Amino acid sequence: MAESKSIDLDTMSLEQLNQIKQTQESRLQAITQHYATLRASSSRFSSASSALSQIGPSCESNDIMIPLTESLYVPGKIKDTNKIMVELGTGYYVEKNVKDAQAFLERKSKLVDVNSENVMEAISATRRNVESVNIAMQGKMMEIRARQEGMRQRAADESSS
Repeated sequence: MAESKSIDLDTMSLEQLNQIKQTQESRLQAITQHYATLRASSSRFSSASSALSQIGPSCESNDIMIPLTESLYVPGKIKDTNKIMVELGTGYYVEKNVKDAQAFLERKSKLVDVNSENVMEAISATRRNVESVNIAMQGKMMEIRARQEGMRQRAADESSS
């Protein structure tokens, strides 16, 4: 398990707190984008699983559009409904039967869901960190204002004496 580091925000200057806040906000933005990517992957696995469940022997010789890129397709025909090309990742493909392809998609989907949960926990922790830094910054600002007000009061008292 990762070791949690604790920082005493009360001992830091306003500039240091601001720097920590910016770092935490950047981290929050990055992990939020990562979460969105994971959810998009989950959606793609779900769509692939749904499409796979619709393929059966009656689909043989059906016309299909085969993607060459995200926006370029070529026409084709389904030759064998039990042979599916599955992308393993980073451009690697393997031929699987429908049952094995479905099991692969299920495993990948579960992995993405677990990672999504972990990322959500990181998002929550980072939001708490940002809130803690905001509270510490507000405290420092009140401290600075009180000090300035005290100095003004002292100066006013000295000038009236």
